[in-house]
Amino acid sequence: MANPIKIRMGGYGPPTTGFSKSLKFIGDKLAAEFGSRVAIEYIWNIMDHGHKAEDILTLVENGEMTLGYQSSSYLTDRVPELGFVDLPFLFASNAQARAAMDGKLGVFLARKIEERINYCILGWFENGFRHISNKLRPIHLPADMKDMKIRVLPSEIQKRTFELLGAKAMRMDLTEAISMIKAGTLDAQENPLANTVTYGVHKFHKFHTLTSHFYISRPIFFHRTTFDVWPDDLKRAMQKAVTEAVAFQRKLAVEENEQSRKAIEDAGCEIVELNAKEHAAFVDAVAPLLADARTMYGEEMFKLVPRACAGARPAIRPRAY
Repeated sequence: MANPIKIRMGGYGPPTTGFSKSLKFIGDKLAAEFGSRVAIEYIWNIMDHGHKAEDILTLVENGEMTLGYQSSSYLTDRVPELGFVDLPFLFASNAQARAAMDGKLGVFLARKIEERINYCILGWFENGFRHISNKLRPIHLPADMKDMKIRVLPSEIQKRTFELLGAKAMRMDLTEAISMIKAGTLDAQENPLANTVTYGVHKFHKFHTLTSHFYISRPIFFHRTTFDVWPDDLKRAMQKAVTEAVAFQRKLAVEENEQSRKAIEDAGCEIVELNAKEHAAFVDAVAPLLADARTMYGEEMFKLVPRACAGARPAIRPRAY
C-alpha cells in the first residue's frame, strides 16, 4: 500500500465555529471517498499553537499546511485588487454579495491572487457583514465615533473608511486586538456578530451597532505546488467538497449570526439598529472613498457587482483535471 496523501487543514477558531465545521465537512467527504489513500489532519486554531491569525497565509503558502482560509483583507497589500471588496457599503445583502463572489467578481479576484501567491483558490467562505462594538458609548452617527480607537483589518481601504467616520483606525492582527480589548486599551472593533462572540469581545464591549459597513469573504486557499501534483480524481473531489462546504458554511453563518445576537443580548449589552437616516449618515461620510475607488479600480470592477439577485449558488470557475 502506497503512503497516503497527507492533507493538513486549518484556521484560527475553535472547532465549534462554522469555519472549522466546514473544514471537517471537507475532510469527511474526502475520507469517505478515498479511505486509506488520504490522511487528514486538522489544526483548528493556529493561535493555540503560538501563531498569529495572519500566519495561516504563510503556513499554506510555504506548504506547512495544505489548505486554509483567511479574510481577504489580509491579502490586500499583496493583491491590491482585493481592496475593492473592502469598500464600505459595496453590497446591500447576503444574496448580492454571494452572487458577486461566486460569479465574475470572485473569479477575477481568485485569478489575481493566484498570479501573485502560490495558492489555488477553491472557493469563498462567508465572513459576512461587519458591525461595530465598543466600550465607550452607543453609536448612532459617525460623530459618535470621534477619536475612538478602533482595530481594523490590515487593509488601507478599511483604515481610510474609519478615518472618514472620525475614528482613530489601527491596523492590526486579531491576536493583538484581542489582547488590547482584554487590557482595555482598545476602544472599539468591528466584526460579524459571530466573531465578536467567538473571541469573547462582548464580555468587554457593552455597545454594539449593526452598521453592516463591510461584507468580507474568506478565500479558501490551497498550497498550489501540492495541488498541482495530486491525481486528477482527488483534485476533482477536493473542488467538489469545497463547493459543497461553502453552501454548508454559509447556512451555518446565518444560524451563528442569530445565536450570537442572542448571546450579546444575554450578556447585558446594548444593540443599536440604525434607522434609515442614521444609516445614510454613515454612507455619506465615506462617499469620498467610494468616489476615489472608481478612479482607483475602474468602472469595470464595479460592473462585476450584480445589481440584484434572487439568490446565489456556491461555485467557482470550472477547472480541467
